Amino acid sequence: MIVTGRLALAAGAAALFVALVMPSWAGVALATGLLAALVCADLVALGQGARALDISRAPLTTVRSGRAIEVELSVLNTGARTVHGQLWDDWPPSAHARGRTHALDLPPNTRIRLHTELTPAYRGDRVAGPVTVRLLGPLGVAGRQVRREVPARLRALPPFRSERLLASKVKQLQHLEGRNTTTSRGQGTEFDSFREYVAGDDVRTIDWRATARANDVLVRTWRPERNRHVVMLLDTGRVSAGRVGNGTRLDATIEAALLLGGLAASGGDSVDLLAFDRTLRAEVRGLGGKRLQLKLMHALAGVTPNLVDTDYQGLLRTTLQRARRRSLVVWFTHLDAATVQEGLMPVLPVLAERHRVLVVAVTDPEVTAAAARRTGDLFTAAAAENILNEQAVARETLRRTGVRVITAAPEDLPEALADEYLELKHTGAL
Repeated sequence: MIVTGRLALAAGAAALFVALVMPSWAGVALATGLLAALVCADLVALGQGARALDISRAPLTTVRSGRAIEVELSVLNTGARTVHGQLWDDWPPSAHARGRTHALDLPPNTRIRLHTELTPAYRGDRVAGPVTVRLLGPLGVAGRQVRREVPARLRALPPFRSERLLASKVKQLQHLEGRNTTTSRGQGTEFDSFREYVAGDDVRTIDWRATARANDVLVRTWRPERNRHVVMLLDTGRVSAGRVGNGTRLDATIEAALLLGGLAASGGDSVDLLAFDRTLRAEVRGLGGKRLQLKLMHALAGVTPNLVDTDYQGLLRTTLQRARRRSLVVWFTHLDAATVQEGLMPVLPVLAERHRVLVVAVTDPEVTAAAARRTGDLFTAAAAENILNEQAVARETLRRTGVRVITAAPEDLPEALADEYLELKHTGAL
């Protein structure tokens, strides 16, 4: 039960009555009885109260992080009396809820839809708290307050700001596949068409059976194979927790992985994703087409850096178990000396023997800027220069093992990776 300010005002008036009109125990009893009667009248008038309210909502709502969305709460009065009061929709502070308090004035057998605006600042799931309902009697002096569990979850997907690049990259890929036929060995494995032989063509491309049926010498043309397999590995260990720009290294690699996944799916490739540190944190397997983009977003929405050293041997075993045929393995990690020497180098030769490996790392623009300064804090500039040299050595070490390396600042990494994928498609290196 709850009481309102009206009861306090009524109690004040009753106190004046007792003091001025009936300064006796009888006056006290009369005033107290009157106040109790007001409270009881309101409680009786409430009837079934909150039990007459049927409250429901969608169990899951999704939105891109940083964007606003309205979640809907449906309230139905199944009782025989009009319900007056307030409803408060509880959400965690990180959901940045606005308009969560709603007035209720609901006649019998009437349904209303209440909306609360949520703007999550970062990706991940937010679980809704209980819905608090405060109902008041017709006199407005007393009422009841109850909490109802109405399960709901808000899932903030990665922002995917580089989605604006996807359409242009897909057009480049379509143009590339439309013109990229070749008669050179190693440039493709899918038969495209026949054409007439011209001087300079490799005689090994002549199709003698087709030539026997035609009036001219015919050669086969090839195109890079579609339906290849792309495996993306996201290192979610402690190296992914480093702050780079406005987010973590993991945030930047997720952005690049989403663009590559969308581009690979448009190119007819199947895509796997493994997020791993000491255990498998998220997985998407064998998907392509339009379903892939949303599936990747949902899988990566709740993945956060784990402050442990990554088990690279475990990651290698997990990758080899899932990638049976030769694939393009895109490994998102960090290129400091310890990670390369102790983590990558023991496992990369085994991985590179079976697959084409591309290592992707995000660079810190602040370190690059500090190394470029020749005035001011010379110690900071020297430390930044040392970091850049260390990363250059790491890149060269990996390249000597036959592994291609992509490094770029957070805002440039998605496009740089997409361009590398298009280059691999163009040369038939997949």
